[in-house]
Amino acid sequence: MTAAASEADDRIIRESGIDARIALIVQPVLKAIGFRLVRVQLTGQNGLTLQIMAEREDGTMTVEDCEEVSRAVSPALDVEDPIEKAYHLEVSSPGIDRPLVRKADFATWTGHLVKMETSVLIGDRKRFKGKIAEANADGILLERDKAAYGEEPTVRVPYDAIAEARLVLTDDLIREALSKDNRARKEAKKAPGRSGRCRCR
Repeated sequence: MTAAASEADDRIIRESGIDARIALIVQPVLKAIGFRLVRVQLTGQNGLTLQIMAEREDGTMTVEDCEEVSRAVSPALDVEDPIEKAYHLEVSSPGIDRPLVRKADFATWTGHLVKMETSVLIGDRKRFKGKIAEANADGILLERDKAAYGEEPTVRVPYDAIAEARLVLTDDLIREALSKDNRARKEAKKAPGRSGRCRCR
């Protein structure tokens, strides 16, 4: 990744390999039309699927938004041709049990349950489940869901140690996610051409 591309990508959790190459191609396209990249993932063996997970700055993503993103990134992918085999392009919203990939994501969802895997051992563990108690500039304070004997009830995890993090679906999360979504959509009504809900498959 070039210095300019790295600076433009504010995600703390990024792709590797072919996924990283695809992310470099689609990210400037998304930014130009008012979206931000959440994740790129190429899956499958014989039948490849390229999933591009994206959202607007306010966290919303309508069906029309998914279609717009698909139309925008397809020509760029055709020109760069990073995937040798035929593939199916799937544009999706992050969903309620979304991946957390930016520092701002952890701050936004403070108080909610998350599953997390780290790249290094933190207190003899690499896998954690608990509530985000605090998110600052350096990392998060996690309240363990179930602390083992001898473990502290909380653990500090620096951002640069987080390999993967995702919200866990709970009733509280669903309520807050729907509330945030409704507020964002009320604001979005002021902008023409945005309507509908999106699971964007």
